[in-house]
Amino acid sequence: MADPTGFLTVRERELPPKRPVPVRLLDHREIQERQDGAAFIRQAGRCMDCGVPFCHRGCPLGNLIPEFNDAMWRGQTERASELLHATNNFPEFTGRACPAPCEDSCVLGINQPAVTIKNVEVTIIDRAFEDGLVTPQVPERMSGRTVAVVGSGPAGLACAQQLTRAGHTVVVYEREDRVGGLLRYGIPDFKLEKHHIDRRLRQMRAEGTRFRTGVHVGVDLSWEDLAARVDAVVVCTGAVVPRELAVPGRELDGVHFAMDYLVPVNRQQAGEDGPVIDAAGRHVVVIGGGDTGSDCVGTALRQGAASVTSLAIGVQPPLERPDDQPWPTTPRVFEVSTSHEEGGERRFLASTVRAVGDAEGRVRALSVARTEYTDAGRVPQAGTEEEIPADLVLIAMGFTGPETPELEEWGLELSGRALARSADYSTALPGVFVAGDAGRGQSLIVWAIAEGRAAAAAVDRHLMGETALPAPVTAHDQAIGV
Repeated sequence: MADPTGFLTVRERELPPKRPVPVRLLDHREIQERQDGAAFIRQAGRCMDCGVPFCHRGCPLGNLIPEFNDAMWRGQTERASELLHATNNFPEFTGRACPAPCEDSCVLGINQPAVTIKNVEVTIIDRAFEDGLVTPQVPERMSGRTVAVVGSGPAGLACAQQLTRAGHTVVVYEREDRVGGLLRYGIPDFKLEKHHIDRRLRQMRAEGTRFRTGVHVGVDLSWEDLAARVDAVVVCTGAVVPRELAVPGRELDGVHFAMDYLVPVNRQQAGEDGPVIDAAGRHVVVIGGGDTGSDCVGTALRQGAASVTSLAIGVQPPLERPDDQPWPTTPRVFEVSTSHEEGGERRFLASTVRAVGDAEGRVRALSVARTEYTDAGRVPQAGTEEEIPADLVLIAMGFTGPETPELEEWGLELSGRALARSADYSTALPGVFVAGDAGRGQSLIVWAIAEGRAAAAAVDRHLMGETALPAPVTAHDQAIGV
């Protein structure tokens, strides 16, 4: 453990300061500032000798949380970095964009605010990079086997790095012009500045991983031809098909999917040219109360929107953990994201009835009713409709699964919201594996990395008959109660 009396003497949960709202709305830089060293040590020292650290179970990666908290409390950054990298390839991503289910499972959280695990994690990796402790891990010998990883999001990158370190020749195919998937183009810079991705990619290239950008497998190169070139293929294409808003007026000008709005803005921040949907001076309505909707809110406010309203179809969650979601489960509670701190209105029990257009076919308002719970599900309650001014409507209702036409033609099957696969991530096609959101549906970055690591171990075993690669607890393990 860290400080033997830390959790008894330091009962307050203290996080790093954030840049003031009026200042951070002027740019797209990250919001959080560096925490005072003494405050950080106090917080790391709150990690207690809990006997059974449930945070291990809360984290899909099984991060060694008490151990790296102890190392940081003792000032042992190199040891902390080694412990963190033992289970997590990219703590700089999870430390910034993961909702931290580990903190929901923190034993201290039973009667005190949980340990600031996420902040400890990101502090470890940032200091490790600054101190030159993160270096390439080049394999001692090559296996002579080749693997194609399709998709360069967190699952694909984690899988590729693990397989490269196992001695295989790995090529990552990405249809966009830059590597990173939704890390690159889906998450705004104010949550994850892209130099963190580039920094990690330099390590991966030095280790031997190869990248081919601007190659849309299934279009520019058939899946059959790709599979014929390599010994194994890992499909990590994500779950990028957005959930549609099936209401009258959906076709109006000014109604867009969230990613059609966020991606061009991210490209703009990277210095690229191209059309951008600009919210400046417009009344923006975001349909969907999740992380993607929150990203739309923060982006619209930075563009100078006249107003921003977020609509969630369900009830407002409680402020405290409800009785039917006891520790150590992850509760559904009311959360205020950094974007919601910055402005806008949030409305719950709001069901969209129709988009209302003007004579030129542009959206001018959104008709919204109160949500009613019935045996048939959630429906608009009759007689409660009202119009909300809206000349930009952003649909952020989540994703229904991967893009599958070319994959299904190849021989892969769709199972629910994801591609069908076995417990070892293999598919019906020999030598073909699926990992990440493509195989489990829309999920968290931390799950994508865990799946990438587990799939890499499965691929290595398939190629070599055995593997020394670690495999974290997977979705399949949880389903059967392991």
